[in-house]
Amino acid sequence: MNSMWTGRNDGDHPLAQRVFQRVVETEMYGLIEEGHFALHGFAVDEGVKRNKGRVGAQAAPNIIRKNMSNFPVIQPSLKIFDFGDVRCDDGDLEYAQNELADKIKFVLKKGGKSLVLGGGHEVTYAHYSGIKKAFPDKTIGIINIDAHFDNREPVNNESTSGTGFYQIAQEGEINSLHIGIQKNSNTLLLFDTAHRYGMKYIMADEIYSDNLSDIKSQIDALFHRVNVVYLTICMDTFNASIAPGVSALAYNGIFADHSFLSILQHIVKSKKLVAMDVAEVNPEFDEQERTARLAASLLNEWLMI
Repeated sequence: MNSMWTGRNDGDHPLAQRVFQRVVETEMYGLIEEGHFALHGFAVDEGVKRNKGRVGAQAAPNIIRKNMSNFPVIQPSLKIFDFGDVRCDDGDLEYAQNELADKIKFVLKKGGKSLVLGGGHEVTYAHYSGIKKAFPDKTIGIINIDAHFDNREPVNNESTSGTGFYQIAQEGEINSLHIGIQKNSNTLLLFDTAHRYGMKYIMADEIYSDNLSDIKSQIDALFHRVNVVYLTICMDTFNASIAPGVSALAYNGIFADHSFLSILQHIVKSKKLVAMDVAEVNPEFDEQERTARLAASLLNEWLMI
């Protein structure tokens, strides 16, 4: 395949390199060593289709790769192995989720850090399942930056982009913190489900500078309760002016301003963070790749730590 990992080349000196120069495209998982980043694309939006959303997110992984490529390398030790995409061309979402989970398990057992480029937010259940397979005896904390709870009960036991957290809650106690929740994006039943299963949440209108201390305290409380952390970011949590290319637009979504970045940086600095993904970038509706660029920038916050 034609690589999307290209960019400005200022030479091979370590201080002049950009992210694309630290990426190795491979199928050899044995190359992973502790601390390396392992990247997969989840080129799937079958769950969005089942959830009656705007399809197109399956095309996002390569566009996000393109937008990650040219960032300067900040950490001299940065190394990224790109293992390509998991696809779902036959509509069998559950198979694709299991396929990704098995790959994530191998990455984490080797001591790698997992990065996944969605795809629809059905990536959550797949990514979490891989973490659970890798660490069956550890308590997993999930931070979901999203306008939606994604805790809808599946119909006919079928996964969708909106069922991930309900599915996770059926497997035992869930330790999740949902940041950016919108009242106009969730029914009362979904709020009730969150309360019933102990899903903690921070409303979008609570994200402002004077409240950062309290928000970080809630994040730290989650960190204290768990052994490993998984961060998932749904791009539809952001305002449509900066993230137009999503499956479900948020006219009153949050902005990637100082307050938000302070929260994100607080999360990615944690040594307990082992996995991160972005979801719901939809290139069919994006404008000048703004949403893909934002998603790439959010992932890059972890690469710079």
